[in-house]
Amino acid sequence: MLVTVGILFAVFHDPAKRAEMARALGKADRGWLLAGFAAYGLVEICAGVRWQLLLRVQGIALSWARVFMLLLVGVFFNFVIPGGTGGDVVKVFYLLKETPGKRAPALLSVLVDRLIGLFALIAMAGVLIAAQWHWLLSSPDALKYIWTALAILGASLAGLGVSFLLTGFGLIHRLPARFPGRDKFAELALAYNLYGRAWKPSAAAFVLSLGAHLGYFAMFYCAAASFSAASSVPSFGKFCTIMPVINTLTALPISVGGLGVREKLFQIFLGDLCGVTDAVAAVMSTTGYALNLVWGLLGGLLYLFYRPSEHARMREMRAAVSTLEHTVAEEEIALETAAKEKR
Repeated sequence: MLVTVGILFAVFHDPAKRAEMARALGKADRGWLLAGFAAYGLVEICAGVRWQLLLRVQGIALSWARVFMLLLVGVFFNFVIPGGTGGDVVKVFYLLKETPGKRAPALLSVLVDRLIGLFALIAMAGVLIAAQWHWLLSSPDALKYIWTALAILGASLAGLGVSFLLTGFGLIHRLPARFPGRDKFAELALAYNLYGRAWKPSAAAFVLSLGAHLGYFAMFYCAAASFSAASSVPSFGKFCTIMPVINTLTALPISVGGLGVREKLFQIFLGDLCGVTDAVAAVMSTTGYALNLVWGLLGGLLYLFYRPSEHARMREMRAAVSTLEHTVAEEEIALETAAKEKR
């Protein structure tokens, strides 16, 4: 909260900048804003179809209405909890309520959903940044953040590669009980075994993830394009190049919902690469955030009517999900150990 307030103060405290923002808002094109709001609807449609595919691989039948309700509730919690995984905890917790007796499959569906989304983001970031590399080189300040984001995505990919090797060679059971991330490695091993055989729905989920990311980028692009009367706007291709970097850095648990961090990054990227003033860049970012927030508030409203008698505190949700993850991991490790001894 302190970081969020501090960055927002640094971005918005200048009266001259606030006046420029107000003038830009007065010229905003409502058609582009409506298009941006609709673009995020595409994100949730792709995410809903993707999650249904992954649930059905595990033999879990959940109505479309319930899937989209859980997704929007997750969007709401992503706004109010630092980092980008608070919504996943909530989705797992309430999915367990919906699917008694299928705890492990429910957990794995959310894990693989996030995993495939990460793979899609890494692939898009690599292709887009490589295609626009000479353009990005024109901003040394922006380049520092690009390298940071690439390092984070590269480390994530390397971690997944290590988990895949540990799984392939049947080494999960050899990890010490207190090895950092042991439970997560075991979950990934189980996910690889189950979803690796279902490659067609997994491939379809990857394609849907690409569509979801493009929809999210389009929402912010439409927000930026709505201020074209006040400032220049980069092409959609160039805008999509910087969005994976911004998404990666705002997903870090630095501020609430990435608020403040995103505005600062927009100022750096759009200012250095496109000549957009700091004030207009900040209002572009905040407008995109506001469009997304409307969907999050809708998720919050749905949460109020989602079996209110079964609502729990966040710490209780985290404890329940953590216990489940440990149980699933221990079961997978025990099965691997038994298979090793049998051989």
